[in-house]
Amino acid sequence: MSEPLVVVGNGMAAARLVDELAKVALGRYAIAVIGDEPRLAYNRVLLSSVLAGETQSHDIELKPATWWRDRGVTLKYGCLATEIDVGRRELKIANEESVSFSRLVLATGSMPLWLNLPGADLVGVHTFRDTRDVDLLLTLAAQKKRVVVVGGGLLGLEAAYGLAKAGAPVTLVHLMDRLMERQLDAPAADLLKSLVEPKGIKVLLNANTARIHGDTRVEGVELTDGRKLDADAVIFAAGIRPNIALAKEAGIAVNRGIVVDDHMQTAAPDIFALGECAEHRGICYGLVEPAYEQARVLARHLAGETAVYGGSVVATNLKVSGVSVFSAGDFIGADGSETIMLKDIRRGTYRKLVISEGRLTGAVLVGDVGDALWYLELIRTREPVASIRSGMMFGRSFAVRQEAA
Repeated sequence: MSEPLVVVGNGMAAARLVDELAKVALGRYAIAVIGDEPRLAYNRVLLSSVLAGETQSHDIELKPATWWRDRGVTLKYGCLATEIDVGRRELKIANEESVSFSRLVLATGSMPLWLNLPGADLVGVHTFRDTRDVDLLLTLAAQKKRVVVVGGGLLGLEAAYGLAKAGAPVTLVHLMDRLMERQLDAPAADLLKSLVEPKGIKVLLNANTARIHGDTRVEGVELTDGRKLDADAVIFAAGIRPNIALAKEAGIAVNRGIVVDDHMQTAAPDIFALGECAEHRGICYGLVEPAYEQARVLARHLAGETAVYGGSVVATNLKVSGVSVFSAGDFIGADGSETIMLKDIRRGTYRKLVISEGRLTGAVLVGDVGDALWYLELIRTREPVASIRSGMMFGRSFAVRQEAA
């Protein structure tokens, strides 16, 4: 008889885990996937494309209903998991239903940060995290509401771009001195700013939000330096935090995320975690690719194979506000490393490679990211680059031709 395996969360990590399990342990588990969003799992990375009108909401679904059904998966979406009874091995759901499990996987993702500011409780303050948020923001854009987006990381830029393209006047305010400071160095961030502003996004850097003005609804935003911005709505996009409440209340060890070992096992027997909610060796990745790598390891472990997750090389390879951006590894450059840079403002491209001890250790690309996966492979494999060093800045094809010559 198949073991009951319950997955809490119906996002990208959960979908990839089911896909991987179907490859290595088909029939071993009776899988139930329980998620609180009222729809099939979808590609969250493409939410800004839906907001911008570049794709339709139904087109971002990861798998059709038939895919789940063909793999014998029981789907319960629009269902909120409220409690884990570790001893009884039961998961309780908001409608007082209980689901028994032999093994439980927490793929609860993360929550958007809600900034503790005066006025944050006014009507017109929103976040940008799921399809329900997209519906709200599309209404704002259709009404040509003036929107202030707080946060100049990936999430904030995507929200600003989508709103601007949908027709809303947008101002993006960011606390730091450059956009996407966790993924880009200063020159790359400067170029990105110059490329996104013509798309209808006013960018204010070194801008700390002090309060939101209004009686019952948003009427404006005040910065700590005294500047005031007219606004009808405010979007908090200043980061995410792992959704650990379910695990914490069950007495499962948590720090910033749900603590897991190299098998994605939590402190509780037969309970696992992966994706944005998981903390592995002190790191919460908050990115898609590490979640997929974790899913592959966990699926093999659940299949009885030997599999160990040793961590991920952090990489970003996305189209941000319509601009292609890639970064990976130590893109800033540690002491003792050397840097090669190429910048073409006219073409809107920037390329930076960081080399240490004869190996590529980091890279940043803006505009032209055609060689991103090759650079990522070099970083991950730590392959010596001496023979291609002089040509690798110009891409794989050029470097290989030069090496052959």
